[in-house]
Amino acid sequence: MNHFIWNIDPTLIAIGPLTIQWYGALFACAIFAGLQFMKWIFIQEKQPVEALDNLLMYAVIGIIVGARLGHCLFYDPSYYLSNPMKILAIWEGGLASHGGGLGVIIAVYFYCKRNDQDFLWLLDRLAVATALFGIFVRSANFVNSEIIGKVSDAPWAIVFQRIDNLPRHPAQLYEAFAYLCIFITLTLIYRSTSAKAHRGMLLGLFLIMTFTARFIVEFFKQQQAAYSIDVSLNTGQMLSIPFFIIGLFLVFSSLKRTSSK
Repeated sequence: MNHFIWNIDPTLIAIGPLTIQWYGALFACAIFAGLQFMKWIFIQEKQPVEALDNLLMYAVIGIIVGARLGHCLFYDPSYYLSNPMKILAIWEGGLASHGGGLGVIIAVYFYCKRNDQDFLWLLDRLAVATALFGIFVRSANFVNSEIIGKVSDAPWAIVFQRIDNLPRHPAQLYEAFAYLCIFITLTLIYRSTSAKAHRGMLLGLFLIMTFTARFIVEFFKQQQAAYSIDVSLNTGQMLSIPFFIIGLFLVFSSLKRTSSK
């Protein structure tokens, strides 16, 4: 069977010393798209749009720092603890979405404390924008031939020629498609129901859907952690379980508060 061959250069533009990578370009697009969506939400809810500039700074720092530390500590702790300066070498690659999620939550907490903003209200809205953000990031992983899937003979399997000549599941596209579905679903819920009025509901639904999808897609991914654990689940799946449980807690707590009114 002839499979689609993927072998794109990770460099988008190279003009003299100026080099722009596909990953960086798509990451920037993710930030821009998320910012525009948040502007739309703030306009809908008559919130000051200018506040988003400050929020963006907190969120981007939280995502990058959290994702980098998450990769180093969750997926290859022995190497990075032995070579702590390599933690700073973010240009070598290595960002973990679980760490990025924790990082942005912590950053938003400090933003809300400093600006007297409702923490859960803001996280509910950011959750929808984060699903949009994830579409671009996983697409960037696909362009870079990273976070590859397991070997497969499925008709839609792709040969990532920069890695090897074996057809593999396009796990990055599976996850990007899942984020697209989650973004559309949450946007419809936001626009068409009263869920946005219940603190924690949108965030809880986001966590449930995202980490259910992540748990399933992990079955098709190549092992990413540099160590093995004596359970049938991989590191990504183990890390997804707490987020899923938190999502359930947020949804049930929101429903309980609503029913008690």
